[in-house]
Amino acid sequence: MAPEHEILTWERFGEAVQHLARQVVDSGYEPDLILSVARGGLALGMGLGYALDVKNLSAVNVEFYTGVDTRLPVPIMLPPTPDVVDLAGLKVLIADDIADTGLTLQHVQEFCAEAVAEARVAVVYTKDRSVVRPDYAWKSTEAWIDFPWSASAPLVTRKR
Repeated sequence: MAPEHEILTWERFGEAVQHLARQVVDSGYEPDLILSVARGGLALGMGLGYALDVKNLSAVNVEFYTGVDTRLPVPIMLPPTPDVVDLAGLKVLIADDIADTGLTLQHVQEFCAEAVAEARVAVVYTKDRSVVRPDYAWKSTEAWIDFPWSASAPLVTRKR
């Protein structure tokens, strides 16, 4: 049986970004840097950067999912990665599209842990099974999410 799907439109994504930004503001957290988890967290990081007036944006590329509910055994951080020295002492907001298993976010948290002053996590969606409880989430679901940036098939298939 195919997993239940939820379709996120660009319009609803915009609402999610504003909702998440409001949560961050209301909590009193003032990040120095937004660290987006590529690829899914890039749009969220950009949107939060504008909404929170944070111009210091960076990204980490973590490969884990290989298809609908299929993944590698463990998350793998791909180059280029930010130098942790550049994160030293900063308050970081980690942005990703979803906390599904949470293993990707856990990997990024561990990457940041020894360098940053504080790291918090913002996601569009979270699932109960996630090993990471995001500090900020727009919606909780158990469905597979069809995000607007990945709803259509790629125009090309690259050899890996």
